[in-house]
Amino acid sequence: MTNRLLQLSLLLTLNACNDSPTNKIDNVNELPQPEREMKEAIVKYPDSILLKETLIQYYEDNDNLELALAQTNEVLVKDSNNVRFWNKKGDLHFINGDTLKAIMAYEKSIDLFADPKIIMGLGALYAQTKNSNSLVLADALLIGKNAHAEKEAYLIKGIYYSFIGNKQTALSFFDKSLGFDYTFMPAYLEKGIALFDMNLFKEALVVFDKAVTVQNGYDEGYYWMGKCFEKLNKTQDAIDSYKSALIYDPNYLEAKDALARLGIR
Repeated sequence: MTNRLLQLSLLLTLNACNDSPTNKIDNVNELPQPEREMKEAIVKYPDSILLKETLIQYYEDNDNLELALAQTNEVLVKDSNNVRFWNKKGDLHFINGDTLKAIMAYEKSIDLFADPKIIMGLGALYAQTKNSNSLVLADALLIGKNAHAEKEAYLIKGIYYSFIGNKQTALSFFDKSLGFDYTFMPAYLEKGIALFDMNLFKEALVVFDKAVTVQNGYDEGYYWMGKCFEKLNKTQDAIDSYKSALIYDPNYLEAKDALARLGIR
């Protein structure tokens, strides 16, 4: 399952001096062969950004975010205006669960170049932290001639109002988002969760049912259908929904936990 916040902040996808870069290759012969070869290539071609990006991606793919961040910071120490690496730094911090550092990295990226995709991600992060700057960024997306990001802008507004507790206003913005694209799963998800939080379980179920009808393999839709069914005391329907979520994502931990709670192993 894609982490809900990560999915939103990467819709589209400052502290370099405070992080400790690593410039030396220690015990290179003890490294896995792919990593060793990449590091040796970087030593041979120290100006190759592509090689460094490849190494960072290797670390990320192998869940070594500390080394991925260290390598990213090395580049930013030498080239503090590299937008792509500020974006990557933001991504890595967010995956690592450090929302504040992710926000700072994305802010730096936007200062250098106002990429609509990064504005979308930062706007979603602002919204989730109840920062009203999310509305400013959403409005910037709406007036930007080349952004073409109406559905994302209204989603960001909806998330902000949902997180500050104004669910009714949030619902109106989620509907506006879906009005631009009825296949936009994040808007279904957030609308359904807002209704769920309002204890409107039948209404939330309708939203999630529509989502999985539009996109049959939408695992999160099935998971939240299960939660709604549980609240409605329809245990077998809940079990079936959680099982459907696992069909599309066998590693969906929350669905596994829900089934275990209901006595299904």
